[in-house]
Amino acid sequence: MTSQIDNLAAWLTVALVPQLGAVSVSEIVRLSGGASRETWSFDATQPNGSVHRLVLRRDPPSRPGWPGTMGTEARCLRAASQAGLSVPKVLIDTDSAQLWGSAGIVMQRIEGETLARRILRDPQFDPARSTLTADCGTFLAGLHAIDPQVVAPLHSGDPLQQIRVTLDTLNMVSPSFEYAIRWLKDNRPKSSGQAIVHGDFRLGNFIVGQEGLRSVLDWELVHCGDPIEDLGWLCVKAWRFGAAQAVGGFGSREDLIASYQRAGGTAVSLPDLHWWEVFGTLRWGVICMTQAHAHLSGLLRSVELAAIGRRVCETEWDLLLLLEPVAAAQAQSQATDQLAQVQPQDTPPPTEGLYGRPTAKELLQAVREFLTEQVMPATEGSTSFHARVANNALAVVERELILGAQQAVERSNALNRLGLSSERELAAKIAAGNFQENPSELIELLAQGVLSSLIVARPTYLDSPA
Repeated sequence: MTSQIDNLAAWLTVALVPQLGAVSVSEIVRLSGGASRETWSFDATQPNGSVHRLVLRRDPPSRPGWPGTMGTEARCLRAASQAGLSVPKVLIDTDSAQLWGSAGIVMQRIEGETLARRILRDPQFDPARSTLTADCGTFLAGLHAIDPQVVAPLHSGDPLQQIRVTLDTLNMVSPSFEYAIRWLKDNRPKSSGQAIVHGDFRLGNFIVGQEGLRSVLDWELVHCGDPIEDLGWLCVKAWRFGAAQAVGGFGSREDLIASYQRAGGTAVSLPDLHWWEVFGTLRWGVICMTQAHAHLSGLLRSVELAAIGRRVCETEWDLLLLLEPVAAAQAQSQATDQLAQVQPQDTPPPTEGLYGRPTAKELLQAVREFLTEQVMPATEGSTSFHARVANNALAVVERELILGAQQAVERSNALNRLGLSSERELAAKIAAGNFQENPSELIELLAQGVLSSLIVARPTYLDSPA
């Protein structure tokens, strides 16, 4: 890490000369989070003592992004700034690897809070929470008012078709995703026009102060599309971080629509917003698959990306809650036995077998104790964050050891009763339009499968507000 920081300091010192003149670069820190890009905080100090607090966002050198993405992001940030929107000032952007080892952007560092759980829970942000819905509606109305030609070229295309292409390319299977795609095709609303779409507008990409929204970050998914996509994405359950309010955990759908339209945004109906919320939930699930594929393919080995793969079932469950809430509730009420098995219990020591002691479960517990009691308290930043991720991944393995064999038999029997041999076959038949004559049987099968996955991956997710 030290050599990497030294290299970054040297590269940034040279790169900043055209904008700031001679500077010394210090306080370089890798910030946690950000599964697809690296984010580095640093200070650039001029000879007169002036300090510029800056951030470098770059592609991982081993995993370059799509060509031209950084330039597109920088153009959109500059256009948003010129329109009076709250975004960081861009100092440098490059789509080459010459300045600091990969494509990236250097921009102003804005003080404030980015951690969603603090924004949603800490008393100091009570005033911010009261205004965030209006802030978001106003920001999005301003963004969508900018002529997309100002920042052209922007990627565009049928977003649902892009989901289809991505799933086919990944070759990963989700019967629930196929069901959602079929629903989205059958219920698609009329387009609201074309606008600059941020693409990832949600808590985690906001800088918030006590007064409200200070800045909007992470424009790497910006594109040209239906403006309601941004509003629907903000409503996706994943971005509520356990809070109850439908919009980012801090507001209502009705208030978001009202503030957006009051600031000049296009007319939005609740059914249209619901369609884009379903689409956004599906999209997040496919992004989770994409991130996991990056790890599994060897493109970017990462415990964080690996763990994200097991979050796919969260989005599958969210889709069922949005599309089939009654069936989801029934499946959950019938799963008490499985849930009980993964709760902590006082059990006698296992009988010694072929491998002796410690057992696989006991080894997992030992490693988890090491991570939680020694690694996490002794580290900070990305290392502490990834230690927590690793601990959670081991907990998934532990629950799978408890329930996996039983669940596999039960799932195989359920599929066989419908003449199916695998999840892949089920997904293919849903995509082909089968089960129209008996949809309730399909929904029950989907709900049972997703619930089994979720109980292993993250049973506490079932306790979060719908």
